[in-house]
Amino acid sequence: MSTSPEKWLERVSPAPKKEGVLKVFLGYAPGVGKTYTMLSEANRRKRRGQDVVVGFVETHGRKPIEELASTLEPVPRRRINYKGVVFEEMDVDAILARAPGVVLVDELAHTNIEGSKHRKRYEDVMELLAAKIDVLSTINIQHLDSIAPLVQSITGIPVRETVPDWVLKRAGEVVMVDLTPEALQNRMRRGDIYPPETIERALGNFFRAGNLIALRELALRQVAEAVDRDLDSYLVTKEISRNWGVRERIAVAISSHPNSQYLIARGARLARAVGAELYVVYVETPADSDEEKLRSLAANIRFAEELEAKIERLMGTNVAEAVAKFVKERRITQIVFGHSTTRGWRRYIYLSALNRFLSHAPAVDLHVVTQEGDLET
Repeated sequence: MSTSPEKWLERVSPAPKKEGVLKVFLGYAPGVGKTYTMLSEANRRKRRGQDVVVGFVETHGRKPIEELASTLEPVPRRRINYKGVVFEEMDVDAILARAPGVVLVDELAHTNIEGSKHRKRYEDVMELLAAKIDVLSTINIQHLDSIAPLVQSITGIPVRETVPDWVLKRAGEVVMVDLTPEALQNRMRRGDIYPPETIERALGNFFRAGNLIALRELALRQVAEAVDRDLDSYLVTKEISRNWGVRERIAVAISSHPNSQYLIARGARLARAVGAELYVVYVETPADSDEEKLRSLAANIRFAEELEAKIERLMGTNVAEAVAKFVKERRITQIVFGHSTTRGWRRYIYLSALNRFLSHAPAVDLHVVTQEGDLET
């Protein structure tokens, strides 16, 4: 039976858009170029024929940003009188009425003035996305809820405006706008970021080289995690079970035996050599219920934590199968097992467990570390 042209078009046509797409330009400090990069993309989209408007862009008096923003259609802001002072906020209802294809919303972590439709700007963005409007926005790494306390401890400067981590995870794309700390400090000295009278104070506080290096590292890690989630999602969507090994992850399988600390140290050296994430995996079994083994296990876990490993306690009746399942789910690329030099039935049991692991695990690099003495696995 032949398919009609209408049915064929229905099959090949893209699914109707359910909601807008959020694209976030992430920076590690003011002045790295987030807003400028966002405006540049907006202008490219406009030249391609997309309907782009400015919901809210903060120029901070910077001429390059003002010039780029002036080429785009602005949606008039809402004026709110609060305690005798008039403030301007983004007018969500005006944007919804205008119904553009894309809207620019700067400073995602901003707290709206009392009397606004929503308390936080990211809530405004969620409403725009629900109306099937794409949003381009900006944020600095210190404004994420989970990172703000760490940034405050590094810089000594309180972070007053934050957004929940799920907001960034909600983004369809996260782009890091990067600049070396040295280049950022040079921009500061030229007066490209703050007024001249504040430059020296800023360079001696938030914009110290050590602060900027640490903040940049945090931002790079955040983007790496976002990229990793995208890859995992792609592999699941395309039903690709093979681990592509784009990002190295090393797991060390331990027991309650004290010799496990040697395995952990070996795994840590491997992880450092290739810049990998390190996991230490332990499968709980009834055999480890006595006090001495529990104390030994606790010592092994403390040692792993000191080496900055991620601890994973697994449940399962079969150790080999539980570890194999973990390797598959976390897309581990290398795993370390211990192997004692004992002979006889213990050696047979060990080899049987190793074969069972290999039969259930995906493709993974296997390191078998041999030691003198009775090392349980």
